Amino acid sequence: MSIRLFVPRDAVALGLGANRVACALKRGAEARGLDVEIVRTGSRGLFWLEPMVEVETEGHRVAYGPVTPADVEALLDAGLGEGGDHPLRLGDPEEIPYLARQHRLTFHRCGVIDPVSVADYRAHGGYRGLEAALRLGPEAIVAAVRDSGLRGRGGAGFPAGIKWNTVMLAQADRKYVVCNADEGDSGTFADRMMMEGDPFCLIEGMTIAAVATGATRGYIYLRSEYPQAFETLRQAIANGVAAGVLGDDVMGSGKNFHLEVRLGAGAYICGEETSLLESLEGRRGIVRAKPPIPALKGFLGRPTLVNNVMTFTAVPWILENGAEAYAAYGQGRSLGTLPIQLAGNVKHGGLIEYAFGITLREVIEEFGGGTRSGRPVRAVQVGGPLGAYFPDHLLDTPLDYEAMAGAKGLVGHGGIVVFDDTVDMAAQARFAFEFCATESCGKCTPCRIGATRGVETMDKVIAGIRPEANLKLVEDLCEVMTDGSLCAMGGLTPMPVMSAITHFPEDFSPRGQQLPAAAE
Repeated sequence: MSIRLFVPRDAVALGLGANRVACALKRGAEARGLDVEIVRTGSRGLFWLEPMVEVETEGHRVAYGPVTPADVEALLDAGLGEGGDHPLRLGDPEEIPYLARQHRLTFHRCGVIDPVSVADYRAHGGYRGLEAALRLGPEAIVAAVRDSGLRGRGGAGFPAGIKWNTVMLAQADRKYVVCNADEGDSGTFADRMMMEGDPFCLIEGMTIAAVATGATRGYIYLRSEYPQAFETLRQAIANGVAAGVLGDDVMGSGKNFHLEVRLGAGAYICGEETSLLESLEGRRGIVRAKPPIPALKGFLGRPTLVNNVMTFTAVPWILENGAEAYAAYGQGRSLGTLPIQLAGNVKHGGLIEYAFGITLREVIEEFGGGTRSGRPVRAVQVGGPLGAYFPDHLLDTPLDYEAMAGAKGLVGHGGIVVFDDTVDMAAQARFAFEFCATESCGKCTPCRIGATRGVETMDKVIAGIRPEANLKLVEDLCEVMTDGSLCAMGGLTPMPVMSAITHFPEDFSPRGQQLPAAAE
């Protein structure tokens, strides 16, 4: 009897020894004369249980984890191939509470399928969205994206349907679809997980976008720090062309769409769409002034649809199941699901896909299990290195665009980083300035010079040199950066700085003394 095992090849799992586990399973099975097939999948996103090994038995799967090479012999002796009992046995992975509570629309195949197999992707519902799109035509596709309420998941939250409609209506000899896969925010990994675990979902979403807008060529701009994702995407694209779902005649429709992966050089600013386009064209990644917007004049001066990985990967589900079904999730103007990435000082870090409206406290306590250190949560940063730091009294804020903006924060790419009560918030505020100074493209003065002066002034505050006056100077500097920066790099750097000063003033006063109200 053949035994089918699933071992992740996600970057986190690899870092925790997944390749060694796979080799140990193969050796152990061969020594026992067992016929074993090992399928390398992505991750389901329960990182504290990685490497999580699954076995297919009687039509369902049984999971074990976290598995080390030293556990393999005992697992095989316990009847791993039949889902036998063992201390590492987790049961049906779909019933693990962390996973069972989620609303997995975009990530429902991640960790389940062979990432580079077109046949496996289609066997699990893949390409139904594209089939529907080819039947509907451009106007109806764009209408479905608009009516779903899908907003850009890369951070800006701009309505996707408006951008798609603009590119669709633009007149040009060529159009392009570009995926922003330069996932540089701290504590974010959803893009990487998707590209390593279910790349055809991204490919299908981009192909639907091409059909809708009339584009014939697409590019995935990938950060250089993702070598596994790069190889997985290249293999998936090649397999897609061979299977006829990419190339000169997409699924026999007569439409052509060619896709290519391009590696960035490691600049955070290239997560900004115009800097990305500059880099894609072979130049230094520097922000372009807008207008014109990329939807009208983007890559090589042609109309270009630029969206994030999570935006494109939401589209196949919408086209397959309908705009109303997607809009039934979420609340207010924040509809659908948000891939939340939980990291930092937390027991159970990982990927959580959930409808907009869940609170920060629910994510941290019910999914994350509190801090890993066991100490109280003091601060939570949401939305990457340019996101606000939230204290305990703001943790009941719902994760939706308007509620977060109302609390002077942002959803961003959905990354949440947890800090316990040992964190030094003055050091965190200084880091925000330092990060901006290091990563600024240098085009505009408020960002290039403002961040450098911010580091110097924050150093004076930390050293106890005229803290009240220097904090006022920091506040003025933040106002200039917010109002005068050309893009969000400099414009949002004040958010973590001012949130730290506002919510944790005791960390900015000499010897921990509370500052006078006027200096806060």
